[in-house]
Amino acid sequence: MSHPIDELTQQKLNKLAALRSAGIEPFPYGYHRSHTAVEAVNTAQNNKDALLTQEFRVNVAGRIMAKRGMGKTVFMDLRDGSGKIQLFFRINNFSEAKFNTVKDIDIGDILGAQGKLFLTRSGEPTVEVSDFTLLAKSLQPLPEKWHGLVDVEKRYRQRYLDLISNPDVKKIFETRSKTISAIRDFLNKRDFLEVETPVLQPEAGGATARPFITHHNTLDRDFFLRIALELHLKRLIIGGFDKVYEIGRIFRNEGISVKHNPEFTMLESYETYADYQDVMKTVEDLVSSVCQQVHGSMKVEYNGQTIDFTPPWRRLEMRQAVMQYAGLDYEQFPDTASLKAEMTARKMQFDPMRERGKLIDEIVSTYVDPQLIQPTFLYDYPIEMSPLAKKKPGSDHIVERFEAYCGGMEIANAFTELNDPIDQRQRFMKQMEDREKGDDEAQKMDEDFVLAMEHGMPPTGGLGIGIDRLVMLLTNQTSIREVILFPAQREKID
Repeated sequence: MSHPIDELTQQKLNKLAALRSAGIEPFPYGYHRSHTAVEAVNTAQNNKDALLTQEFRVNVAGRIMAKRGMGKTVFMDLRDGSGKIQLFFRINNFSEAKFNTVKDIDIGDILGAQGKLFLTRSGEPTVEVSDFTLLAKSLQPLPEKWHGLVDVEKRYRQRYLDLISNPDVKKIFETRSKTISAIRDFLNKRDFLEVETPVLQPEAGGATARPFITHHNTLDRDFFLRIALELHLKRLIIGGFDKVYEIGRIFRNEGISVKHNPEFTMLESYETYADYQDVMKTVEDLVSSVCQQVHGSMKVEYNGQTIDFTPPWRRLEMRQAVMQYAGLDYEQFPDTASLKAEMTARKMQFDPMRERGKLIDEIVSTYVDPQLIQPTFLYDYPIEMSPLAKKKPGSDHIVERFEAYCGGMEIANAFTELNDPIDQRQRFMKQMEDREKGDDEAQKMDEDFVLAMEHGMPPTGGLGIGIDRLVMLLTNQTSIREVILFPAQREKID
């Protein structure tokens, strides 16, 4: 016996063949709509009395999501990108042959319908259809009506079904689009210039991460998919732009979790003559402004908590944060060996291949991050964690860097940018030493970037914001895959 879905598909194929035999094209060209579904609904609701004496005719088009009744009358729910409206078919409005084709319309078909608006006895805006056109015949069944698409892996793998079956998912991505637009509005009004930089790069720099590698046939050389936007944007600062930003895709060949996807979206911005304190103010102003524009409030509900983005945000020195939440003062352990020994004594879990900076990062991720629910700036980082940040005045081992946290996760990272080319070269050399010790995420030497810096780079404040995580907060989603339309998936095995 064949699978039930196969039988349903065969029934649809039989209907497709019957339509073509009757001279009906099941995949015609364009169709003129006079109204979206919501516009038609609003027209009916705004003219309740006039509907009794006047005809309000509309042409609507969309996917059939429900079908009720047979015999001499049929009701259908039609949904387009704006929303839903009910269609009403009755035999009196059609020839017998035409009405028989109504019975062959399946849930999932795309239909164009024209007719007059009226309100049912329950007050539901409805189109009494006088003519209709099949615009696309569906050949696969939709998920079961009452439960929608609930298989998580299938939702991500077949996102189109997720969007069709779960209307709330569509709202998430509408909010994502509004968020990105609001970020652009904010930066453009502050005279930042939006630019584009290469995705394929000869060296993967600007972050500590494993890159994806690809090969360019014509040039016969390997390239890396970018792991950050930073180094090319800084080249533009050196070239004379005062304020630049880019919203772009980043690729990191690393693990997948509820907070990590190997392909994600970053905002990076750079402003001359600014330091990390200036950038802190920019971040809290930007995020609170975006939240207000998207939500109409600076407060959002996230994972059972009310988060308030209203400035000013809490500021907490990193050393104090680790002492407060982990009970450890890393300043007392100035090298990798002593810090490993202390972590071992405390029975802390850590990767034995990590150097001191990565070990501190693990401590922060385990003990500090989960405690930072309300917007918080962690600032002043150990130099080992920040090879591209400027040293704090009077210190050889602390740099002017902050990260912004909210909802228990990092959402932004910023520096007073290092602009001393000699210091930068030495830090790249230290990173190369770490690579030789087995740290495959450590940065490589970028000679061209150092050469650019040797021509003079002005004091600069740099910022990176994870768009996906910000959208998670604004849409109350605890998994990054819920806010990425097509997240990375394992190969499907039948």
